[in-house]
Amino acid sequence: MTSRQLRTVGVLTAAAALCATASTAHAAQDTGRPAPRIVTAWADAWNGTDPRALGALFTADGTYTDEAVAVTFRGRKEISGWKARADSLIDNVHVTVRTTRVEGHRVTVRAVYSGHLKGAPKPFAVPMTTVLDLDRNRCRITSDKDHYSLATVLSQSGLPADWAPPVG
Repeated sequence: MTSRQLRTVGVLTAAAALCATASTAHAAQDTGRPAPRIVTAWADAWNGTDPRALGALFTADGTYTDEAVAVTFRGRKEISGWKARADSLIDNVHVTVRTTRVEGHRVTVRAVYSGHLKGAPKPFAVPMTTVLDLDRNRCRITSDKDHYSLATVLSQSGLPADWAPPVG
């Protein structure tokens, strides 16, 4: 096996282990209780450097929607590509989970999304709400919808409101 294949197996094995131990509480949760494992894994994937770690948390047909920039990605490969694109545009991209609320197969995450857009004079740190819909076993994400203010990201970064990332 090549080193790339071994890394891929490692990412998928970690996601499978998450499913095997995903018997987190199914009742509503708020601050003061630990975040469900899937939320911790999701934040760790955003804070990590392997884009496939994020994609591996989703079902094969899962979707990831970034409402601020009006894009949706379908499937693990596209979702991994979105993380890779974010990493290419934002230095030190980071998600800090503040609270979670679990209701059935839906988890609402309140977090701080931060980083430094490459070429921007200043970093940003904005509130974000993410809604994660989970599969019936509550161990994989079927849908992710991120909500944050792009205008605030650009303002904090010292960029004009009409700024657009470079193509490519």
